Amino acid sequence: MASPFPGMDPYLEGDLWQEFHETLAGAIRAQIMPQLAPKYVALLAKRYVVDRPALGIFAPPPERIIYPDVHVVAERAPAYQTAPGVTAATLELTSPMLEETPVLSVEVRDVAERRLVTLIEILSPVNKRGAGAQEYLDRRIELMQTATHLLEIDLLTVGHRIPLEGKLPPAPYYVYLSRADRRPRTEVWAIHLQEPLPRVPVPLLRPDPDVVLDLQAAVDACFALVGYERLLDYTVEPPGALSEADRAWVQEWLLKNASSAD
Repeated sequence: MASPFPGMDPYLEGDLWQEFHETLAGAIRAQIMPQLAPKYVALLAKRYVVDRPALGIFAPPPERIIYPDVHVVAERAPAYQTAPGVTAATLELTSPMLEETPVLSVEVRDVAERRLVTLIEILSPVNKRGAGAQEYLDRRIELMQTATHLLEIDLLTVGHRIPLEGKLPPAPYYVYLSRADRRPRTEVWAIHLQEPLPRVPVPLLRPDPDVVLDLQAAVDACFALVGYERLLDYTVEPPGALSEADRAWVQEWLLKNASSAD
């Protein structure tokens, strides 16, 4: 099975994003690896970013994935007994708690010296908000001072965009390529919902030619492996910050595809 959309599936920008992010990193590596051999290799690199979730009215938390060093099982704490005569609280709010979110990227390294030649970053929500966004920008600035190429894939509609001089054309998704030998110039691909994801270059060391990353093929491989279309609820509004025009198109497209399937 496959996504019902011709390009990026906007419904992935929800509770399945973390899983999709890691699957996409693996699909990108698998796709470009044959093009890199024997001189280069693609490796998955994981780092942890401290994130502070948004505060809100208390509700029973949904099940979430935790990444512990040691698995500890404890008995459920007994319910608190309120003392008689105590005035009931108006409401209950959550306190800010820091969480470590794993973020996967793809590193292209030369085999001879294991130098980092190209870093492929798939932007995550934690890279685009709050302290995580600033931490990412600081890392980005440091990398810009090196001889490493940077390919950034932003398939999220929410959060801060990569800061560039000049105005980006309106689009829900972007890909940015900063070649080490062309800085500060950055190539930008603006991607619309109605079109397939692009084929973009992955630069290597001179004089070796670029290899090609087919982003649509990588996303399709993720759907073929996991079957996200079975897990996503296409009967509700898509998550994220799509424009009104894009939201209307999503509903029309899904209705059209449902009719043709019948």
